[in-house]
Amino acid sequence: MTRYIFITGGVVSSLGKGLASAALGALLQARGYSVRLRKLDPYLNVDPGTMSPYQHGEVYVTDDGAETDLDLGHYERFTGVPATRGDNITTGRIYQDIITRERRGDYLGGTVQVIPHVTDAIKDFVLSHSDDVDFVLCEIGGTVGDIEGLPFFEAIRQLGNELERGQTCYIHLTLLPYIPSAGEMKTKPTQHSVKELRSIGIQPDILMCRCDRPIPKDERRKIALFCNVRESAVIQAMDVDTIYDVPSAYHAEGLDREVLARFGLAESKLPDLTKWNAITHNIREPEGDVTIAIVGKYTGLKDAYKSLNESLVHGGIANKVRVNIKWLESEIFEAEDAVHHLEDVNGILVPGGFGERGSEGKIAAANFARTRDIPYFGICFGMQMAVIEALRNLAGLKGASSTEFGPTNEPVVGLMTEWMQQNELVKRAANGDLGGTMRLGAYDAVLKEGSRIASIYGSTTISERHRHRYEVNMTYRAQLEAAGMQVAGVSPDGLLPETIEIPDHPWYIGVQYHPELKSKPFAPHPLFRSFIEAAVAQSRLV
Repeated sequence: MTRYIFITGGVVSSLGKGLASAALGALLQARGYSVRLRKLDPYLNVDPGTMSPYQHGEVYVTDDGAETDLDLGHYERFTGVPATRGDNITTGRIYQDIITRERRGDYLGGTVQVIPHVTDAIKDFVLSHSDDVDFVLCEIGGTVGDIEGLPFFEAIRQLGNELERGQTCYIHLTLLPYIPSAGEMKTKPTQHSVKELRSIGIQPDILMCRCDRPIPKDERRKIALFCNVRESAVIQAMDVDTIYDVPSAYHAEGLDREVLARFGLAESKLPDLTKWNAITHNIREPEGDVTIAIVGKYTGLKDAYKSLNESLVHGGIANKVRVNIKWLESEIFEAEDAVHHLEDVNGILVPGGFGERGSEGKIAAANFARTRDIPYFGICFGMQMAVIEALRNLAGLKGASSTEFGPTNEPVVGLMTEWMQQNELVKRAANGDLGGTMRLGAYDAVLKEGSRIASIYGSTTISERHRHRYEVNMTYRAQLEAAGMQVAGVSPDGLLPETIEIPDHPWYIGVQYHPELKSKPFAPHPLFRSFIEAAVAQSRLV
């Protein structure tokens, strides 16, 4: 029998529901159970694909090409279970499906309403494709009381009645603020949040209380009394120095024991947290450190590069070093000399992005790395800017540019209009819709025998996740390679460039895909492992 755990939040957003869900999933796995994690987002966008990184943070892409919430990245990194299109849904997608069915006449003339049609669609999503796992963990985005979230709360309330007794568990995450002037922790925000949740018919079984210091026993007892939960079900969720300590911290507080007790499951064995303890040990006791500059367009919001940040940490774990990240807005290089900002770094990473803003700064960063023999890692847009830089400064094509920035006589980077997907030709128009129209999801690539990137992977055939609308123009391949930059990886049909590298550089690699989406703390991606290894070598030369 599949059991369902619903994770909700209150008081304020960004308390860490995604991490809490991922950590609980990891704990249940460590006890021998199989899990699947899902995110239900109340916003009206069909998916986050067209949303600004400043609005939503990173867009996480799955193997099957879904643009999803960044929390799915946490789920994958903590559990290793590949997320799919069926693990993230939004109000927009639900309404889109319902209206399509209504226009088709599927409701046979009936009045379409939030209850039961919208709530039924949400319940169908929660219950779909879940028979093969022991636990399904569903995180509800936003906070209790948000008007757009009401159909989701109503749907999970109904499931509590419709599923068998003992088949559901409600976990509510709240904030316990400490007021310095009063010298005490305040429980009232948690009480009000639970009151709001109970007013719509949901009684939480477990409370996870985010706090920056231990909860006094009297306050814990007070929360249990006023929120109608067992005292042992008031779980202290304190801040930790690394997110990879969250599973161990929650286990120490009894979260997994309380969940099993709610379902009437006996504690047959303790969870095996060996790998998590090893990860946190390597993070806390590194043998050295390196500094990596991320030259990006959205550095004002670190969540815009969530998977990238974590992948660098994973590379550090693999090399037993601490990775210090220096966040640099690419636009600063368009007004200043790059030397001042980059002379103390051991590696430069230029990530993905869209639009012309900051592009010249990224090109300047690529030039600095190439000419100063600093390890360079260009991802998606970062690879394209590296190619433009090389053709401008090594091949003499001063007008080299991207059609993404406007008309150009040297379209080194251009709009993708056709590509193969599962033996079918996919076509796109320049003036078509933006949402969901990029080259999305996992695609195979063939790496050149003897290339550096092939040696890093240990294979000449790979599969990586993509999210891009523009590509390097293969017409310029001969000029590029004559200038010293090699196209080391292509699509299986040989039409699309996948990787570039400079063979006589200490470490200079660009990839069109997003390797950060497949890196995990216990299985660091080989490119990040190798990049940090090169940065360590560079640090010893300084």
